[in-house]
Amino acid sequence: MESKILKIGHRGAKGHLTENTLESIKKALSLKVDGIEIDVHRCASGQLVVFHDFTVDRITNGTGEVAKHTLKSLKSLKTKGTYQIPSLAEVLALVDNKSLLNIELKGQDTAKEAARIITFYVDKKGWEYENILVSSFQEGLLETIHKINDKIPLAVLTDRNLGRAVEFAKTINAVGIHADYTMLTEEIVTELKEEFKVFAFTVNNLNPLARIKSYGVDGIISDYPDRI
Repeated sequence: MESKILKIGHRGAKGHLTENTLESIKKALSLKVDGIEIDVHRCASGQLVVFHDFTVDRITNGTGEVAKHTLKSLKSLKTKGTYQIPSLAEVLALVDNKSLLNIELKGQDTAKEAARIITFYVDKKGWEYENILVSSFQEGLLETIHKINDKIPLAVLTDRNLGRAVEFAKTINAVGIHADYTMLTEEIVTELKEEFKVFAFTVNNLNPLARIKSYGVDGIISDYPDRI
């Protein structure tokens, strides 16, 4: 029997509603996803906010670097579709351990606060570590999480060098490799799966979706999780 491929909503359900908003995450949950992928930065007042870019310019009515805005300032902005930028705490409260939450560390200085808040939500708010996955392209951030709390599941993101990702993943006991889908072949997936869970990103169109599914990956991250 084929093992189930996890459906992961990219930045919520980015293809349907403005990315990384509570509304987009609710939409993903309504589409019966197995997991949600979000991105985090640390803002000027110290909180982790759910946002992809390093600046707010592309999808809000504001301007400037996320890291130089306070939470209050970010909350005053409107994204496309007139939604608010959520904090990581708001997303954890909304998802409430009902699905996997893949937190991608984007901005610098996100690891310590991410480890703190994840540990708090597991210890005090009913979350389970198996429903959390922290990923990043930045090795230093993943190393910091691993040093602070080695119970937090980690995944290494790569869009260039799979060999390096695998080598590094072993040093932090990562559970997963998240690879740009264009890098994957059936042979590569089979080999990776001997040691890791393999998630492919960001797969939106039907032909590549069918191909990547045929490789037997563990999860697919998509703007349209309902297509998986």
